[in-house]
Amino acid sequence: MRMHSRKGIPITIYPTFWIFAALIGYINSQSFIGTLIWVGIIFVSVLFHEFGHALTALLFGRKPRIELVALGGLTYHDGQNLKFWKQFFIVLNGPIFGFLLAIFASLLLRIPSLAQGISGSILELTRVVNLFWTVVNLLPVMPLDGGQLLRIVMEGIFGHKGFKYAIVTSTVVALAISVFFFITQGFLIGSLFFLLAFQSYDTFRKTRHLSETDRDESLRKKLETAEELIQRGQKDQAYQLCSEVRVQAKKGMLFELSTQYLAFLKYEKGEIKDAYDLLRSIREELGTDALCLLHKVAFEQKDFSLVVELAGTCFQTLPSVEIALRNAYAHAHLKQAIPSVGWLQTAINEGLANTKEILSDPVFDSIRKDSSFQELAKDSGG
Repeated sequence: MRMHSRKGIPITIYPTFWIFAALIGYINSQSFIGTLIWVGIIFVSVLFHEFGHALTALLFGRKPRIELVALGGLTYHDGQNLKFWKQFFIVLNGPIFGFLLAIFASLLLRIPSLAQGISGSILELTRVVNLFWTVVNLLPVMPLDGGQLLRIVMEGIFGHKGFKYAIVTSTVVALAISVFFFITQGFLIGSLFFLLAFQSYDTFRKTRHLSETDRDESLRKKLETAEELIQRGQKDQAYQLCSEVRVQAKKGMLFELSTQYLAFLKYEKGEIKDAYDLLRSIREELGTDALCLLHKVAFEQKDFSLVVELAGTCFQTLPSVEIALRNAYAHAHLKQAIPSVGWLQTAINEGLANTKEILSDPVFDSIRKDSSFQELAKDSGG
């Protein structure tokens, strides 16, 4: 569901938003009418909160858009990089708008005619929900607004390292809150904050090599353009852009991503040694696809020890006859009979067709007299 506000702010509401709002409403009211009231209050409160972000972003010349998703709302704002104080106010004004909505509900409750009956119940619930959410949302836990505010302040003081400090703080605070609620038997809230703690830790793990150049908007856009060119098959242009990003970034996540893309492009050009050197230089940071490519080029470069190290991971990622055979050959080159035979059996299980021909390959001469190899050859008719 899509709509536009009078300020021209696109608003997208996903079905999961209504589902979760209805679930929260039913848990708290146990009635159909109560559920509808809760859904209405959640919708107004979340949208009002997101307008706090969006209108401030609009004030600073951004192009905001709002999405209402399963567990709340998200406000995106496109445009050039903003100064830290502007980012701070964009984030802060979400909770402030929620707090203002709570104050407005409190003022309406002072009117006797509105404080009675169903209207009084709705206003009281609106006040409580927005006060509660304002307090919770300001906790220094990512991705809550409090966590984002902490990140902005930390980055303003410490640069790119501030992001890491904010993530560590978020992990510790979320874990402490989770433990507290588990001890006090608040299992739902405890589980939620445990999930947030895990997400923060996972973010820290994935961004531990974040560098100052990773905040360079022009480099990020250049790499995004390279990704689009790769998808469109314009690989020569992508090659040039990836090379430029890698040289300019020097280290960090953009450096690692551009290195991996460049390795794939070099491999397609037949520059096997270059692809091997690139991937080997950032081996610990490779994604699974890049690890499998390193497994392949390491074999072609006769780095059999590395092939063996990556054997299990690559086969789990992409189980195939080719990878199993590559592992078998690598172990045979290293005169490791039992694992070589094990991978040969795996290749057979995966559908190896020319088993007799494979077993006669001279590479297996170093282990041919081993009883396990002879047994496999006998079972396979070799």
